[in-house]
Amino acid sequence: MSYALVLQSDFGLSDGAVSAMYGVAHSVSPSIPVFDLTHDIPQYNIWEASYRLLQTVPYWPENTVFVSVVDPGVGTNRKSIVAKTESNHIIVTPDNGTLTHLQESIGISAARIIDEKVNRLPMSGESHTFHGRDIYAFTGARIAATIICFDEVGPSYSIDSITKLPLSEASISEGVLTGAIDILDVRFGNIWTNIKRELFLQLGVQYGDSLEVTIQNDTRNVYKNMMTFGRSFADICVGEPLVYVNSLDHLGIAINQGSFANAYSIGTGSNWRISIRKAPKIIYD
Repeated sequence: MSYALVLQSDFGLSDGAVSAMYGVAHSVSPSIPVFDLTHDIPQYNIWEASYRLLQTVPYWPENTVFVSVVDPGVGTNRKSIVAKTESNHIIVTPDNGTLTHLQESIGISAARIIDEKVNRLPMSGESHTFHGRDIYAFTGARIAATIICFDEVGPSYSIDSITKLPLSEASISEGVLTGAIDILDVRFGNIWTNIKRELFLQLGVQYGDSLEVTIQNDTRNVYKNMMTFGRSFADICVGEPLVYVNSLDHLGIAINQGSFANAYSIGTGSNWRISIRKAPKIIYD
C-alpha cells in the first residue's frame, strides 16, 4: 500500500525541478500518488511555507507524507528532518522553521534526522544544491511507499530542538482587538490575520455590525476605515471592504471582487499589525 505524497516548494514550474521530484518519487514506486500543495511560495520565504502547511495538512488523510522544500540554507549544516504531527501526518523538510505553525497549532509528536547515507537518491553524485530531489523527495517517497517506516529515517531528534520562527499572539484590551497579518489569500488579495474567531467574538459583534479597522506597518498607519462584519463577500456591495471569518476560522479582511492587499499595499509578517474595535452606534435626535 502507498500513501499520498504532497509536494511544496519555492521552485516554480518554469523549469524541470518539480518534475524531477515527481520522477524520483515514481522511480521509488510507480504506485505512489503524487500531488502538489504549491510551488509558488515566494523564494526563500520560510514563513509562508510554514503557514501553507497549516492551511493544508489537516485536510489530508492520516499517513499522508508532505515534502516541503523552501531551503535558503541548502548545503549548510542545517538539519534535514522528518516530523510526525499529532494528527499523524508526516512532514519531510529542512529544520529551518517550516514546522512552526504546525507545531504551534497541531503539535509534533516525534521527529527524526534523515540519515543521508541511507536516504539519499542513488547516483546523485556530490551535488549539495538540490536536496529537494536527492534527499527530501527520495525519503518522502520511500516513506509513502512503506519501503521504510518513520523509525528507519534516522536518529531521533528532540522536539524541543526543532527550529521555530517567532510567533505573536492576538490580544484584546479595553474593547480593542490587536493581532498580526500572517499571510495573504494570494489569488484574491484578501489578508488573513492571526485573530481567532473565538477571541473576535469577545467584542460582542454580530453580522452586519460596523467595525473600525486600523492597519500599521511598524509604527506607520497604513489604513484606517470603517467596514462591515459579514458572513461572506456577497454581504456587501462590489468594491466595499468587509471583515469575515476565513476558512481557517481566523479573521480576514477583503474587498468584494477586489484585492485589499493591492489596493492598500499591505504586506505580511510580525511588523504588520491590525487592530479592530466595535464602532459605537450613533443615534440622531
